Amino acid sequence: MSTTLITNIGELTTNVSSPLGRSGTLTDAAVLIEGERIAWVGPASDVPALPGGYLEVDAEGRAVIPGFVDSHSHIVFGGDRAAEFEARMAGEKYAAGGIRSTVAATRGASDDELRARLRGFLDEMLAQGTTTVEIKSGYGLDVETEARLVRLAAEVTPEVTFLGAHVVPAEYADRGDEYVELVIGDMLDACAPHSKWIDVFCETGAFTVPQSRRVLEAGIARGLKPRVHASQLGPGEGVQLAIELGAASVDHGTYLSDEDVAALAASDTVLTALPGVEFSTRHPFPDARRLIDAGVTVAIACDTNPGSSFTSSMPFCIALAVREMGMTTAEAVWAATAGGAAALQRDDIGVIAPGKRADLVLLDAPTRVHLAYRPGVPLVKKVWKDGVAVR
Repeated sequence: MSTTLITNIGELTTNVSSPLGRSGTLTDAAVLIEGERIAWVGPASDVPALPGGYLEVDAEGRAVIPGFVDSHSHIVFGGDRAAEFEARMAGEKYAAGGIRSTVAATRGASDDELRARLRGFLDEMLAQGTTTVEIKSGYGLDVETEARLVRLAAEVTPEVTFLGAHVVPAEYADRGDEYVELVIGDMLDACAPHSKWIDVFCETGAFTVPQSRRVLEAGIARGLKPRVHASQLGPGEGVQLAIELGAASVDHGTYLSDEDVAALAASDTVLTALPGVEFSTRHPFPDARRLIDAGVTVAIACDTNPGSSFTSSMPFCIALAVREMGMTTAEAVWAATAGGAAALQRDDIGVIAPGKRADLVLLDAPTRVHLAYRPGVPLVKKVWKDGVAVR
């Protein structure tokens, strides 16, 4: 079993709650890694006696944070939509139907082409400190392609989400209920063996609340856990549906009523904010300050996809959350690590503590504040995934 000691850490964000806050910040700290797990955390002056043969890494006063947990991505697809982005920047309005152009490109791509692109996005994410990623299907919208997408995603992560109910495909135009029958029948049969989660885009232009309920309940009956896209384009009942069905997270949440916020605060459902979407679509940013002050658990994710948020950078999303959503840097980093873990119902990641997975990021900066203070600057110096230095 390999042993690594990271010492002389200027600022260590553990996300272990303390009287000073849930970021659990330590200064002049050290972390001991044994195998895939964290063995010890504490002051650098109190490192326990170690056997010979261990690797020592001197952080030289830099900051260390948990690896980012990106709990919402769509990174198995073909083509891109740069022209659509340019049109939006020129004033055109974003709508859910643009997904269909990616569906055509994805259906036409081979497994090898999709796999190579997927691994390229994962490398991008890892270089920016993301050590855990959830991956959704949703760009196939037929049985064969959706099954391919979840199978490819399952090659690289256990956090696979079946999102056959992304939008109604062109061949089912004006026949949404008929398409839902396909999703909860043959498509679910083909995708459930490769998936952990079931998701639906409960939104005007996508699926109604009754349709969304049918999709989620069918997935739950097959042993999948629910998550929901809701309240991205306008207010609706998707948040209440997600809470009623015990969804791990409801994602977007740009347009929330006071009743939605109160219900989220009283539930175990995480609100996953996706600030890259608002940056790309020019919709209002979610009010994270309102949510946090009400007691809602908030996560941050990239929503990497070709249409509404083609970024894979969690540091960029943290900077947006601080600048545009009313979060402190400590809150944004927590949301991008422990918050993402909560959205995936994981307690082994997003935290630097004994027994947890050794997923850590060494920043080329003295504090986590620099993630928002120096937006766009590559501040990730080193990454450990399961105790192994991967970059």
